[in-house]
Amino acid sequence: MRLLTLAAALALPLCAWPADKQLLWGDTHLHTSYSPDAYMNNNYTADPNTAYRYAMGEPVIHPYHRARIQIGTPLDFLVVSDHAEYLGVIRTIHQQGVDTTGLGLWDSLKARFAAWYLNRALDNHTAMDIFIDALPAPGDVRATASGATGLGNNTGMLPPMPQASIDTWRAQTELADQYYRPGEFTTFIGWEWSSMPGAANLHRVVLTDGDKRAAQTFQPFSLLDSMYPEDLWAWLEETSAATGANFLAIPHNSNVSKGFMFDTTRLRGTAFDADYIARRMKFEPIVEITQIKGDSETHPSLSPDDEFADFEEFPFYLTPHYSEYVVAPGDYVRSALKRGLALQREHGRNPYQFGVIGSTDAHTSVSSAEEDNFWGKLATDSTPETKQRDWEDGTPHPDGWTMSASGLAAVWAEDNTRESIMAAMQRREVYATTGPRIRLQFYGAADFGAPDVDSATLYRQATASGVPMGGELTVREGAPEFLVLADKDPVGANLDRIQIVKGWLDADGEQREQVYDVSWAGERQPGADGRLPAVGNTVNLKTGKVDNSIGAPRLEARWRDPDHVPGQPAFYYARVLQIPTARHSLLDAIALGREHAGDHPDTIQERAYSSPIWVAGS
Repeated sequence: MRLLTLAAALALPLCAWPADKQLLWGDTHLHTSYSPDAYMNNNYTADPNTAYRYAMGEPVIHPYHRARIQIGTPLDFLVVSDHAEYLGVIRTIHQQGVDTTGLGLWDSLKARFAAWYLNRALDNHTAMDIFIDALPAPGDVRATASGATGLGNNTGMLPPMPQASIDTWRAQTELADQYYRPGEFTTFIGWEWSSMPGAANLHRVVLTDGDKRAAQTFQPFSLLDSMYPEDLWAWLEETSAATGANFLAIPHNSNVSKGFMFDTTRLRGTAFDADYIARRMKFEPIVEITQIKGDSETHPSLSPDDEFADFEEFPFYLTPHYSEYVVAPGDYVRSALKRGLALQREHGRNPYQFGVIGSTDAHTSVSSAEEDNFWGKLATDSTPETKQRDWEDGTPHPDGWTMSASGLAAVWAEDNTRESIMAAMQRREVYATTGPRIRLQFYGAADFGAPDVDSATLYRQATASGVPMGGELTVREGAPEFLVLADKDPVGANLDRIQIVKGWLDADGEQREQVYDVSWAGERQPGADGRLPAVGNTVNLKTGKVDNSIGAPRLEARWRDPDHVPGQPAFYYARVLQIPTARHSLLDAIALGREHAGDHPDTIQERAYSSPIWVAGS
């Protein structure tokens, strides 16, 4: 291991893991057959029972190809987050028929025809066409949000079946409590609010630490109630007061938000105010930085000097027909964090002071984020043949190989309970990985003194003089310093390097960023351009196996910012890279007897992202 002495990084002994906290692994974003889009894409059988059993390590039956499947390493917690919109309706129509009670003659006839048409498509496995047509068409985002609907034309064929959603929500909350085993496995009651005006993804996964008794006093807030996030937060505040339960809303797939997820004004077009910022900070302390529909850390056009910015891009809007992908700062986490510093200078508080997690967004009921055990986004995308999808118009569209086998939420919590995990999320002591179980600690301080990094009490020592990931610092003299410690996935590949990503406002108020290599494996040295040579690549392209002869099982560094300017507001987060491994697309291609997976990458450098630490400007 070599450390960047130019950046005042110091070598440390092998790291110990804290006795003060547990590292818990989970998925906060998983869909089952209760979600209309999951059901319409051939997930007819895998309900929340399947989801919980798979996450806990039991073998289950895949809903499409019917083979026995099993997670490699069980999860510690799970949120089943089925779409609130038409919750359980498609499943109920197909399995039980349509309920026309209370409908007039004409509406009853329309409902019966819709049920016949939908059942015919489901029985012939052609419902995906209906699903695609139901996606929203591109349009003016603000104008669409002020309208009555954010879904496509085909949703008008769905008959009103509120009782189906009520019964489904009751079943879902009952199952969440049934599988909750405090100290062993935590289930959160949750759902997805799927606002998508003009095809801009503004979705949030909502979760609560409340139990079924609290949850059964309401129906989940959906886009049919409002497409505006501030209306969701107001409802959460009212419902929290009424039930005594706490709520979080987690933005996801900002990479396809058309710049609106982390905008500089509200969706209604008005300026931020104190109430808007306070509610956003209260209910959205974390965001999803990576998942099946790509990575939302940054983009090469936004971070041209970051050689690792080109990672798991997903340049597709969720629309019936292709429309050109346009990158905007409001789409990506790093640019949002920088934007937050500017907004704080303007408004006094930072609406984008959030931590990060990963999760899957799988619609298969199985939380699969492992490259060699990945079961796709949709049930259909679960075999090498079905991951390849041809489109009649010949325009670019996503298919199963476009999807990422990602990601996981890592939480440093006192106990494996709803209350403790949610508290860790609220204080942002969380991080994301793209699938591997990379163990990561990240601390910041004005000066750490002499912590014993080989001790299980390191957490207590480091936080006595500083803060963990997600925390805030004020450094009055000198420059902030950081401790970062990483351990490879126990059953995975070695580590390439640790980087610290810094964002700040310069003297002119311009948003800036820089990536520092602070620790790495091997005897490499930075070149004349300051860049560290690549770690190498040991992936066997004929078998997909990786040789762990390169990289390191552990990396650690103590690093002080050599470019700090006193009074300059900044944030810092750690990014840990694995050595290259085989991507799921290569493994499928090998299984099909091909050399490569077409335009898709053969190898991938999996990674972990810590939540940031913010350094105040004064």
